[in-house]
Amino acid sequence: MIAITRADGPPCAPDARRWVLVATILGSSMAFIDGTVVNVALPTLQRDLGATQAGVQWVVQAYALFLAALILVGGPLGDRFGRRRVFALGVLIFTAASVACGLAQDVGQLVAARAVQGIGGALLVPGSLAIISAAFRDEQERGRAIGTWSGFTAITSALGPVLGGWLVDNASWRWVFLINAPLAAVVLAITLLKVPESRYTEATGRLDWAGAALATLGLGALVYGLTGAATEGWGDPGVLTAVIVGCGALAGFVLAEARERAPMMPLGLFRSRTFSGANVLTLLLYAALGGALFFFPFNLVQVQGYGSTAAGAAFLPMILIMFGLSRWAGGLIGRFGAKPPLVVGPVIAAAGFALFAVPGVGGSYWTTFFPAIVVLGIGMTITVAPLTTTVMGAVEERHAGLASGINNAVARTAGLLAVALFGIVVAGAFGRDLDDRLADLDLAPEARAELDTQRDRLAGAEAPEGAGAEAQAAVRNAVDASFVTGFRLVMLVAAGMALASALSAWLLIEDKPAGREARAGATAPAASASG
Repeated sequence: MIAITRADGPPCAPDARRWVLVATILGSSMAFIDGTVVNVALPTLQRDLGATQAGVQWVVQAYALFLAALILVGGPLGDRFGRRRVFALGVLIFTAASVACGLAQDVGQLVAARAVQGIGGALLVPGSLAIISAAFRDEQERGRAIGTWSGFTAITSALGPVLGGWLVDNASWRWVFLINAPLAAVVLAITLLKVPESRYTEATGRLDWAGAALATLGLGALVYGLTGAATEGWGDPGVLTAVIVGCGALAGFVLAEARERAPMMPLGLFRSRTFSGANVLTLLLYAALGGALFFFPFNLVQVQGYGSTAAGAAFLPMILIMFGLSRWAGGLIGRFGAKPPLVVGPVIAAAGFALFAVPGVGGSYWTTFFPAIVVLGIGMTITVAPLTTTVMGAVEERHAGLASGINNAVARTAGLLAVALFGIVVAGAFGRDLDDRLADLDLAPEARAELDTQRDRLAGAEAPEGAGAEAQAAVRNAVDASFVTGFRLVMLVAAGMALASALSAWLLIEDKPAGREARAGATAPAASASG
């Protein structure tokens, strides 16, 4: 997250500080919940809207794209034009887009509304911590306030998927988005009536709009190409053009940041070997986690037969482990230095990802996926707090907030790219395995042709209506088993990426005790486990 180290204007009145915490916790919780709860609704959403796998991927990717590309602009906007004003604008944009999501009639409308949601999130997420930092000037009080913010947002992130699953099962997937409207009304009322305005009066010069535009274009085009490659193949002209444009725009982004006087991502920070290593670790590990969080609900709902509520609760043990052991994990770097926990944690997480590849179709949650979730939770717990501390301690203290913001953007970019890349893996493995299984079935040509038109829905493909009951059951079993084959491959790739992240920590992160850095990690989380 982005922490503001300078605030101008009179101090915030003690009575107003309580309202600051309420407004920022509720506001940022909306963005955090939407980052995880939507995954639970995707299988049902895909069925109701008749969407392809690429379509539901864009429901996640559109939000993550604009959030990742613009989140580093949100903080400077608040510094210049008023943190309360920009935060409130972010809440308003996010809420209007949430209502549009809930009313969407097709997947195209939903994707467009999700993109606008990402813009709103890019304003309100950094604004929440900026307002807290401006309201609580004393370092100890600020630390306690951010700790309170962190604790409550962790709780809401944990309960969000369960609530979302319950809404899907008992109302509609649309209420996953529409529920933001009454919550936002409370946030806006408190913000406008109780939260004081603050800004940094010395904020001068132009904002890095060129960098933001190039980052958005580069990531968007690259993800578009990767998503299209899963269905059209790498030889498709549109896919190749999008990938080339994306890579070119991202190269232009690096050149622009090197020349910009006030860049959104100062490249000089990457001269620190530890800072670079921590961000490589973040990119690899959070890509693995992003892929797991996306495809796991499809396995649970469409293959294993879980309800949406049960699917939402499936990851709850991991989140509770991370929440319960966060204080203990925060002390690891002070006892052992940065390198050991950042090597051991990802290795344990890799074991957790590998365990996801063991279950087939059927079986109790407690003997199939629960062990994998517990091991993954332990690995992420050991990693997250030391990673935050390492990121903020690797640069000068005046750049600590910016360094944390960059790391957060890297984590979100990792999840964005992972969904597109893992989509290629799943689609390829699913198609090959399904062909092999269908070759053993005596399926009529008409039924086979009908099934082929649904391949792009993966596990959401339905058995041909014209086939007999026995043939339909056989096709359903073949589709389920083929998706599990793709899911297993994704989890093994994720395990390899987690091991690679551990190797990056071993090679790049300097192993030295933390002083100021150890205290920083207790108060300002960087990349969250929710991605």
